[in-house]
Amino acid sequence: MLVAFSVSPVGGESDSVAAAVAEAVRVVRDSGLPNETNAMFTLVEGEWDEVMDVVRRATEAVAAVSTRVGLVLKADIRPGYTGQLTAKVERVERHLAGE
Repeated sequence: MLVAFSVSPVGGESDSVAAAVAEAVRVVRDSGLPNETNAMFTLVEGEWDEVMDVVRRATEAVAAVSTRVGLVLKADIRPGYTGQLTAKVERVERHLAGE
């Protein structure tokens, strides 16, 4: 399973959510699951229960500093496949290179 998710505090006095988001990303990185963070989402790959547990704990990390939390999640559920965090991008890159 490959999940792209974004979790952040909603409302409050500051326009910056970086500190809260950093705590969520720390949960993901500490999980040991393959992951990647970009400007909009964090991607994490693994089995259903372990990935959803990481998303839950990352959301709880943000909830610890905010009374309201927004969560956006997109999942690619494809049993029997691993390494898709990089493989999907590699396939696109091969097409771009004309292979």
